[in-house]
Amino acid sequence: MITIAIANQKGGCGKTTTAVNMAAAMAEMGKKVLLLDLDMQAHATLGVGIDPEMVAKSTYDVMVDPHTPAVQAVTRTGVEHLDIMPSNILLSGLDVDLISKPGREFVLKNKIQNIRGLYEYCVIDCAPSLSLLTLNALAASDYLIVPVQTQYYAIEGLKQLLETLDIVRNRFNARLSILGVLLTFYEGRTLLSRDVEQQMRDYFKDKVFTTVIRRTVRLAEAPSAGRPITTYDPHCKGAEEYRALAREVCNVEAQRRTTEKNILHI
Repeated sequence: MITIAIANQKGGCGKTTTAVNMAAAMAEMGKKVLLLDLDMQAHATLGVGIDPEMVAKSTYDVMVDPHTPAVQAVTRTGVEHLDIMPSNILLSGLDVDLISKPGREFVLKNKIQNIRGLYEYCVIDCAPSLSLLTLNALAASDYLIVPVQTQYYAIEGLKQLLETLDIVRNRFNARLSILGVLLTFYEGRTLLSRDVEQQMRDYFKDKVFTTVIRRTVRLAEAPSAGRPITTYDPHCKGAEEYRALAREVCNVEAQRRTTEKNILHI
């Protein structure tokens, strides 16, 4: 199972939109995918049509109760091949609950070990902060995708995240790497979006995904229907862009694995 965290400490950059719709697009490709909601707002849970207040077990139960295996919190969604480990408001107290626990940064990693064989991909929707929850996600992940809204403050926010990434690599997860930076809320007709895109591509080179996610009304509407964009409006621009992103992510990840294997055999 390849685990991908969708993270950025800045809010409003499209993390949950990306997690839900990329996971759904991967599932549409026939990949077996687990969407793991690690945000106390539970927007990813709502985004696939599940009421956070009605779930029997959530990511909170899995992480605080040693007797609750991850599989007990997994719920099917209305999308074939896509399951979710839902969240709810209880997750807001997790930092306090785990503060004195030894190895608290590795709780999630340890708990999902037993379900690794059930899925090809696990996509983690992180909270908009650099909290213990996000550290758990980064410690458990193979890759990081960073959604970035095309505005002038984007690069400054990314620098802070990259500093955190270095700390995580040094202390908790040496294998973690950035799979890519994703430009979101893109408006190609505006000079601002084009300037920020150029800055990002100049600064991060090939780490910026070729696919960009444009600002569209249909993407904004889909969560209120409790459906990913791929089923809410399968033929709209947003659905096509997230399908393109899913293909690009799978291709980039496969190329990374091939390169790593070749290096090991040298």
